[in-house]
Amino acid sequence: MVTKQKILIVDDDSNIAELISLYLVKECFDTLIVGDGESALTAFDTFEPNLVLLDLMLPGIDGYTVCRELRTRSQTPIIMLSAKGEVFDKVLGLEMGADDYMEKPFDSKELVARVKAVLRRYKPIVVEPELSDDKVVKYQDLEINMTNYSVNYQGSRLDMPPKELELLYFLASSPNRVFTREQLLDQIWGYEYVGDTRTVDVHIKRLREKIKDHETWRIATIWGIGYKFEVS
Repeated sequence: MVTKQKILIVDDDSNIAELISLYLVKECFDTLIVGDGESALTAFDTFEPNLVLLDLMLPGIDGYTVCRELRTRSQTPIIMLSAKGEVFDKVLGLEMGADDYMEKPFDSKELVARVKAVLRRYKPIVVEPELSDDKVVKYQDLEINMTNYSVNYQGSRLDMPPKELELLYFLASSPNRVFTREQLLDQIWGYEYVGDTRTVDVHIKRLREKIKDHETWRIATIWGIGYKFEVS
């Protein structure tokens, strides 16, 4: 069974968004529509699209800001949509990290063609963990060893309490998978644990104080849901 590629459509004009979605669905894409910048950032993490169609004039957080934020998380292709046709606006959009720019009004068939063209060019670099039978996870500048409960970060051994290490190992051994706070609490502390989900937040905070975001991986917060070990 072929998995459909997913397109996140970010536009506060529901008529335009629905029309775009209609054409993409006919071409066997899976789509999700959101109408503002904040929803776009949340949907990006949960929907995990293969490409984002991003309107610039959005309520709240504008498209430029959304694009810049997405680029800190992922190299997923972004096509900007805007009624602004000035060269300055196009150049700014591309400099922010967009892969293409289409001026409104546009022909829907051309938009679909550009979506396909950008997806053909995009080849994501997938960073997979090195897993071994002795429960060791390795990434660039990071090694987590559950056999001897050690963490080596940027060439140096880190002192880390057992629960922090177990939490880091659990996340890192399932890259890009989102876990709720409840799932992490159950996995690391057990079903009988009487504490609440704030325990997870506290341990994540401590991990981030010791391990900073890397250019190829990081501990990412999925707002309203939980956390994941994100690789790019």
